[in-house]
Amino acid sequence: MLEVADISHRYGAHQALERVSLSLTKGGFHSLLGPNGAGKSTLIALITGLLRSQSGEIRVAGHSLSRQPREVRRHLGVVFQQPTLDLDLSVRQNLLYHASLHGLGRRQARERCEWELARQHLEARANDKVRQLNGGHRRRLEIARALLHEPELLILDEASVGLDTASRQALNEHVRILCRERGMTVLWTTHLLDEIAPQDPVVVLCTGRVIANSQAQALCTHTGTHTLQEAFGRLTAKPGDTVMEGRS
Repeated sequence: MLEVADISHRYGAHQALERVSLSLTKGGFHSLLGPNGAGKSTLIALITGLLRSQSGEIRVAGHSLSRQPREVRRHLGVVFQQPTLDLDLSVRQNLLYHASLHGLGRRQARERCEWELARQHLEARANDKVRQLNGGHRRRLEIARALLHEPELLILDEASVGLDTASRQALNEHVRILCRERGMTVLWTTHLLDEIAPQDPVVVLCTGRVIANSQAQALCTHTGTHTLQEAFGRLTAKPGDTVMEGRS
């Protein structure tokens, strides 16, 4: 569903990404991890077309981002870390406006909006202004908006930032249900390791390179650790760092 092949990117003299390659299988909940400055934001910006690739190739559902950007956008839904909702429009108005940007006809847009409102359990809030919603409901609205055009790949970039524990867990489970019931492919970037299940495929970026690409449990086995937190610490430790080990 997503293929990133040999992507490199520089900001002047700074090498943000170096020959990064990864692929996501259809219907999977994939996680992207990395310490601050690892290159996660640059990679997401490249995949979503906010930055133009300097080298390498990105393909979504078999379509080249550089040669077929419209086709890629048709298959791609995105929820960014920073909210981009219009606070002074209603929930429904936000959805209808986004539907028009994707070229949906008026009837289709209304049908899709009502469908997503129901799926996200937001029907009762449809006429409320977005500023009246709590953080969890706003994230659900952003997911509804990202799914209006029925993409096959959903990217969530630190989508749980700022939510309380219950809202984070509810959002995480909701996205996993989309994977199970719709065959949605998800790329979930986070720095909160409790959001990752042992069976989840995980890509770890560090200093612009992929340093691990395996299931979370396999990373623990490979590093001889008991938790993903410990495995992540060991994988990303700099020379001279002290890696704290947990107890079994």
